[in-house]
Amino acid sequence: MKLKEKCGVTGSLVGSSQPHLGEEHQACGKAVASAGAEVSGKQEANGKQEVPRKSLNTYIWQEIQRHNQLADQWLVINRKVYDVTGWAYRHPGGRPVLTHYAGEDATDVFRAVHPELDVVQLYLKPLLIGELAPGEPSQERHKNSQLVKDFQELRKTVEAMKMFDANLGFFFLHLAQILILEVLVWLILCQFGSGWCVTMFITFLLTISRAQSGFLQHDAGHLSIFKKSKWNHLLHKFLMCHLKGLSGNWWNYGHFQHHVKPNIYPKDPDVKLGPLFVLGDLQPVEYGKKKIKYIDYEKQHLYFVGVLPFYVPTYISLKSLRMMYLRKDWVVRHLTFKYFSLQDIAWVSSFYIRHFITFGPFYGIFGTLLLIYFVMCLESLWMTYITQMSHIPMQISMEENWDWLSTQILATCNVEQSFFNDWFTGHLNFQIEHHLFPTMPRHNYHKVAPLVRSLCAKHGLQYVNKPMLTAFGDIVRALKKYGALWKEAYYET
Repeated sequence: MKLKEKCGVTGSLVGSSQPHLGEEHQACGKAVASAGAEVSGKQEANGKQEVPRKSLNTYIWQEIQRHNQLADQWLVINRKVYDVTGWAYRHPGGRPVLTHYAGEDATDVFRAVHPELDVVQLYLKPLLIGELAPGEPSQERHKNSQLVKDFQELRKTVEAMKMFDANLGFFFLHLAQILILEVLVWLILCQFGSGWCVTMFITFLLTISRAQSGFLQHDAGHLSIFKKSKWNHLLHKFLMCHLKGLSGNWWNYGHFQHHVKPNIYPKDPDVKLGPLFVLGDLQPVEYGKKKIKYIDYEKQHLYFVGVLPFYVPTYISLKSLRMMYLRKDWVVRHLTFKYFSLQDIAWVSSFYIRHFITFGPFYGIFGTLLLIYFVMCLESLWMTYITQMSHIPMQISMEENWDWLSTQILATCNVEQSFFNDWFTGHLNFQIEHHLFPTMPRHNYHKVAPLVRSLCAKHGLQYVNKPMLTAFGDIVRALKKYGALWKEAYYET
């Protein structure tokens, strides 16, 4: 029997946002990892896990950097060399996340995106094939070793300050806000009917509920709100699939690529917005020189606002459906109290069932679908401005393999803090801190911001913090600039 069949692997690219790491899952992970070790040829053919330290091979960076292909991927974490080739397609964050770091030092990104390191070690052990040679630096030679060291010290400091400990009450209050809004909408309909004014008001309330659900699912997808991963997984599915009607696996697949390589074209899916938009200093020139003109990109800053309302209900919804189709999310994967792992299609179906039960008696089937679509349009305006104000105006470039701190600082910026800004953005106004420490609860961002700013000043990195209206305007100004670059390249003789 083949290894895939033994483990029940479907060959999908992405797992759940918070993978369930039970005994069966762990056993499968070890088996696949052993296969990866066999492919590498660096361990014994039987794939045994326990390799004495003295028998580990040693490698120089020049050798490691050659293993950066889809079928041959090595990573360095804390000076240890891992062959992730066989494990990549089962990686819960998606295969591209590992591919993007193949042949590189992944120490800081590994630490940044894994909230439960003790569990992840179970997967790392069988992938170990060696370590850096004694004379080799811990990172690639072109990186600033002092900057890397200082950032790692900063992380130790904020860990000692317990900045990664979630306040359960904080997230409970945000969940209560969402549920209260949902119940209030139903009560208003029952009391006042479905008149025009009532419909406009409940649309406003539903938009707030949906946006805040998005912020909370973002938290659940990144960090361990609860101590047990199965409850985090359940919360994420409830928020993303049941309350928003979108695939949690789709979010997981794309969002973590964005985090590990923000604004790196084409590795970050958030900057691959063709054919509608061209972004950065390089993509517009590339399109222009190749005479690519799906749309007049010189005017992209003008049609940006017109396109925004349809981003979530069309583009995002279609990508979510495509993900569920490719993963064959038709049936229940684990219908047990141990895993709580219904497939996304079941969760998303519950979103529409709930809406038809709640609004169908007032609006009918077509009217309910129209209401859902209109709410998604309003949410799209809100969420797109929030997510893009910190990235589109910042540096967008091809891969240059910077250190973790520089990668995040160059691609992100903050928006000034206030009670309204924090609520309106779901604390994503602290985008720099969120990108540096994705598993940190958002209620602690403002506490670590001064430390991050100080470290940036020490190393001459610009820590950008701006008013919200300026940040919104910078999106349009950046799109206008990129469009002008395209026009110049397109019409040059």
